[in-house]
Amino acid sequence: MTFQVSTPTPPGLWRRTPPAIFPPIMGLFGLGLAWRAGVGAFDVPRAISDLILGASALLFGWALLAYVVKILRRPAALVDDLRVLPGRAGVAAAMLCFYLLALALTPFDPLSAWVVLVLGLVLHGIVMLVMISLFLRGPAEQRRITPVWHLMFVGPVIAAVAALGLEVWPLALALGAATGMIAIAVWSVSLDQMTSETVPAPLRPLLAIHLAPAVLLGLLAQGLDLELVASGFSVFGAVILGFLVVRAFWLTEAGFSALWGAFTFPLAATATLWLSMGGNWRHAGGAALVAATLIVPWIAGRIVQAWAKGQLAVRTNASIA
Repeated sequence: MTFQVSTPTPPGLWRRTPPAIFPPIMGLFGLGLAWRAGVGAFDVPRAISDLILGASALLFGWALLAYVVKILRRPAALVDDLRVLPGRAGVAAAMLCFYLLALALTPFDPLSAWVVLVLGLVLHGIVMLVMISLFLRGPAEQRRITPVWHLMFVGPVIAAVAALGLEVWPLALALGAATGMIAIAVWSVSLDQMTSETVPAPLRPLLAIHLAPAVLLGLLAQGLDLELVASGFSVFGAVILGFLVVRAFWLTEAGFSALWGAFTFPLAATATLWLSMGGNWRHAGGAALVAATLIVPWIAGRIVQAWAKGQLAVRTNASIA
């Protein structure tokens, strides 16, 4: 999926930071959390998860700094990024990385985790208001429901899981109930679209995002000791993952692009849920963890490399500050 730049980027540091860098960072955070879940399931070394999460936090901090500099140069660049699909997905993923960072910090520094969680909720709320404004004022094609809606409007379910770890039960329940209803609505509309329309090949990787809410709601239910509900979401996630695996060649028909970042976090989160469930799910979780360990760094590495070479911004039509 390639876009042509219409105007040259003016001199200056980080004037065209692409938000498309954030989905693979989400995937790396998810991989670290999956290895943390593997500590209890298979007694794997805790150092592996700490190393991955630490590296993910550093990469997120660097990417966030670059993007904030861009927005400070020209605040309207955020609005421009939200007008295009890769930018919309990337900005939403950046907000969700705050919640994942809070999850990573919770065992070490709960107070810092709480600060990061609240900061993420505030920033995400602002971004959602801007996005809703664009939906209301924009053309019909921009109001179309896509899997990216899961990232933007269902993503706070990650904050609910983080709130559980911090024992902020009312926040976890409120966010879980709200995001669960939105997820059902997005799944329903997307299913109708898939059965009545053809999904363009370059956009098919985004379908993997449908897996994430299922497993995250399962993690929330598991944390609330709702074992039957968690099992139901585990099965639902297995069905979605099975579809993605069976249709893998169809999903990747257009070749590698930045949208492959959509494959990373859902796979890692699935491993986390199944490993956390234990019992018969433990072996499926182990297989998912191995798959995520092979796939997520490879995809993330290619996207980070494209960013370092200056190619990612052009390919994803990132705005210019």
